[in-house]
Amino acid sequence: MAVLSDHIESFIKALLEDDGQGVVEMQRNELAQYFRCAPSQINYVLSTRFTVERGYIIESRRGGGGYIRVAKLDVNRDEYLHYLVTEGIGEGLYEDEAAHILLRMQEQQLVTPKEAGLMRAALTDRALGVPSPIRERVRANVLRAMVVNLMHA
Repeated sequence: MAVLSDHIESFIKALLEDDGQGVVEMQRNELAQYFRCAPSQINYVLSTRFTVERGYIIESRRGGGGYIRVAKLDVNRDEYLHYLVTEGIGEGLYEDEAAHILLRMQEQQLVTPKEAGLMRAALTDRALGVPSPIRERVRANVLRAMVVNLMHA
C-alpha cells in the first residue's frame, strides 16, 4: 500500500511541477482508475501527504462532477519560520513530524540538504536519549530553538 501511495504522491507532485503555476485540478475517480485503486486511496494520499504543514492546500468537491484542486503554497521565508515557532511545531513533536518539517524547509530552500540532515540527526529518538513523552517535548523545543536561530541569521 505504501508503494502505491508513493506513486500517487509522485504523480501529483510531477503534475504540479509541470503546471508552472503550482496548481492542478483533477477528477478523483479518474485518478483512482488510472492507478487502479479505490478513490479512498486517493483521499488518503491527499490527506496525509498534501497538508498545509507540507506546503499544500486541497480543495475538494464531491459528487458526479467532483474535482480535487491541489495547490502548492508559495511561502514567504520569514512568515513560514514565524508560523513554525508560534504554531507549527507545537508542544510535542514525533520524529517523523520533525522530518516532515525539515523536508519542507529544505524544499523551500530555507536550509540546505546538509543542514537538514544535521538537524534531522540531532532530533532522532536516539540522539535525544530521553524517554517518551518527555522526548517529544524536548524535540519540539530543540527544533523551535533551531528555527529561531534561522530567523536571526
